[in-house]
Amino acid sequence: MKNTRKLLALLLALAMCLGLAACGGSSDDTDDSDSGSASSTADASSTDEGGDSSAAEETGDDSGSTEEVTITWALWDYESTAYWSALKEGYESTHEGVTIEVIDLGSTDYMTQLATQLAGGNSELDVVSIKDIPGYSNLINLGLLEAMNDNLTIDEADFNGVLEQLTADDGNFYAVPFRSDFWVLYYNKDIFDEAGIDYPSNDLTMEEYDALARELTSGEGSEKIYGTHYHTWRSDVTLFGILDGEHTIIDGEYDFLTDYYNLVLSEQEDGICMDYGELKTSGLHYSAAFENGQVAMCPMGSWFIATLQTYNSEAEANGVDEVNFGIVKYPHPDGVEAGTTLGTVTSLGVNTNSENKEAAIDFVNWCASAEGADIMASTGSFPAVSTDDTVSIISATEGFPSDESSLEALNTVAVYLEMPLSSYASEIETILNTEHDAIMTGAETVEEGIANMNEQVQDILSE
Repeated sequence: MKNTRKLLALLLALAMCLGLAACGGSSDDTDDSDSGSASSTADASSTDEGGDSSAAEETGDDSGSTEEVTITWALWDYESTAYWSALKEGYESTHEGVTIEVIDLGSTDYMTQLATQLAGGNSELDVVSIKDIPGYSNLINLGLLEAMNDNLTIDEADFNGVLEQLTADDGNFYAVPFRSDFWVLYYNKDIFDEAGIDYPSNDLTMEEYDALARELTSGEGSEKIYGTHYHTWRSDVTLFGILDGEHTIIDGEYDFLTDYYNLVLSEQEDGICMDYGELKTSGLHYSAAFENGQVAMCPMGSWFIATLQTYNSEAEANGVDEVNFGIVKYPHPDGVEAGTTLGTVTSLGVNTNSENKEAAIDFVNWCASAEGADIMASTGSFPAVSTDDTVSIISATEGFPSDESSLEALNTVAVYLEMPLSSYASEIETILNTEHDAIMTGAETVEEGIANMNEQVQDILSE
């Protein structure tokens, strides 16, 4: 791959020399900007150092100067998201002549805004950040993303099966993950210690998890400690059902979710977890429930680690107690290997109409590379391609739990996407969320809600 790139770079340099000799012209810089960009976020980017004309190439004239190129990168929440700027600065510092220009579209309706920006053959954006699967599917359907199969310089196997889940019906994947979050189980060590109960293990079955939650529940009223906690997202309940690798949320058949709904509703009825309807009404966030010491355990994504680290670092100044927390691997059904979990990815794609396509592709590869992964880990975020080095970097960040069990929790054996690629992802999500709300509030029985899921999603899939 690198030899091929070098050859392409030499051929392009030769062609440019001939062109300059023939007409006395000079190469143009590309400085694309979007005047309609929105507010609060930003970017950072990267590319593979083996890049050819995309990054820093010689112009071919006698001066030996470096051709400059500007890559525009669409993203969200630049100012509040540390890894965007870290990637941007990391790439620019190792790729002479390359400037990354960030176009911050904000997080509200980001994917809709992005599709609007790209529509009509817009070539002003080069690299685009992919926030969710429904939006990703829409961009593919509109033909706005470059296929990445033949452009990837990283072993596909390093992505732990995620690329297969991002592959469209035509056999191509159109985005490369650079960030990955996966679900683990958070627990409050102080609550376990006060109850005299051993901390959860990294091999916790659903039955063991339920029993532990019941054992840890104590107290009444404002002093009550709940054994576990589920946020109001549908995923908090239904993700347990796809850990076997045999089912997905887009199948159109949801009877496999019955046992998990019954488990959580039983815990809710017995006061082991907070009431879903009351949570919806009060708007209590899972972070507040855990940080306030109201719950002993909380299944949640790995992004919550950084939130807790920040909370603890500011606790003294804010006049609150730190949370003495640990993490273990996500609870799993019998027959499923410990370390199997669910995940979400943030990916990068290349605008099919980009005028800096080769540079953009190099940038995407670098972000997902070992170098980009180390930079991601240094910000406390999990890269899509995890290594022993990135695990060590993340676990060494200030405030990460110091016990070996928490460190081991970062090692996964399989990660299934919460929502695999489907052209019907948005419609399916709407149906499942509506029925989930009805089930959890008691407006429908589990059987009624799942029957509605089956019927309505199958109607969509048959269109």
